[in-house]
Amino acid sequence: MKGTLPALAAALLAACAPVAGESPQSASTAIAAEAPITRFAFGSCNGHEQPQHIWDAIAASNPQLFIAMGDNVYGDTGYDGSPGLETFIAAYAKQAQSAPFAALRAKVPMLATWDDHDYGPNDSGGSFAHRELSEDLFEAFWNSPQEVRSRPGVYHSVTKGPPGQRVQFILLDTRFFRSDLVAMEEGGPLGRYTANNDPSATMLGDAQWQWLEAELARPAELRVLVSSIQVLSEAHNFEAWDNFPHERARLLDMLAARSESGLVVLSGDRHSAGLYESEWAGEEFIEFTSSSLNRPVGIGTEAANVREPDPLRITPLVGEANFGTMAIDWQAREMTLAIRDENGAAVREILRAF
Repeated sequence: MKGTLPALAAALLAACAPVAGESPQSASTAIAAEAPITRFAFGSCNGHEQPQHIWDAIAASNPQLFIAMGDNVYGDTGYDGSPGLETFIAAYAKQAQSAPFAALRAKVPMLATWDDHDYGPNDSGGSFAHRELSEDLFEAFWNSPQEVRSRPGVYHSVTKGPPGQRVQFILLDTRFFRSDLVAMEEGGPLGRYTANNDPSATMLGDAQWQWLEAELARPAELRVLVSSIQVLSEAHNFEAWDNFPHERARLLDMLAARSESGLVVLSGDRHSAGLYESEWAGEEFIEFTSSSLNRPVGIGTEAANVREPDPLRITPLVGEANFGTMAIDWQAREMTLAIRDENGAAVREILRAF
């Protein structure tokens, strides 16, 4: 349905979209290509009906860039399967009215990908019947660049900084092409999905896989790979790359074979935050899960850690509202990753060389 937004949707989203030069993805050009990136922020799972004050804390952290990692609105709330996606249109319109969000959006370039709640029904994938219109809505709200609008899916990449200080941001689309999940007969407190071992099942689809391999061959000193769902963790049965073990292995193999660079993986979805490390192909991978901006798991940090032990997690599982920041010291070749609470205070912080 590319380019065929219904008149009502087009009118509503026109009111939501920023003026030229202020839009999230196209505004990535607001950062000069040769300007080194030294700090950026990121987060996921933003309820458009929930309090929005965390955007003020994000602004106060003075990021050069913000990455919205999915579930940026909850358009599926009240969704009845209508092909017009009226609840998604209303969610975007509501989010655009958030003064703290609008203030940040007006001054800080943003990159965005989606997850299930701003794509379709809960846990939905490539079989969602109205995915094309959902993509149109996403691209209109985020004012996506033509490169994204010209193809199915919302995956995107941009590189910033001069040679020697280049950061490549790669945002995956884990929804539009994804094969169906396999549900267990009975779920539990840590989810309801088991492994889909069908060798033909996919997370990214052929075209996105080919695109990703080409992107990882481009020159960069540091790569930031954004996946809306967790990559490393195998400690739960919620949505994760572990739902498709052969696809997870393919991703990690591809990352290990990338053109030489540092690498950090960012993810969301879990309504809690933590940092994870795991070795693959002789390399230590690090993943930063940041979730949720204003819809946390609701049981607190202590209970979240008791419920979900994970040998790969190197921090407590933070169960309160949070966002993440990353600071880059180019001279020392070090990155500082911080989980920040809704007031901007660092709850957990780690330093890693790259």
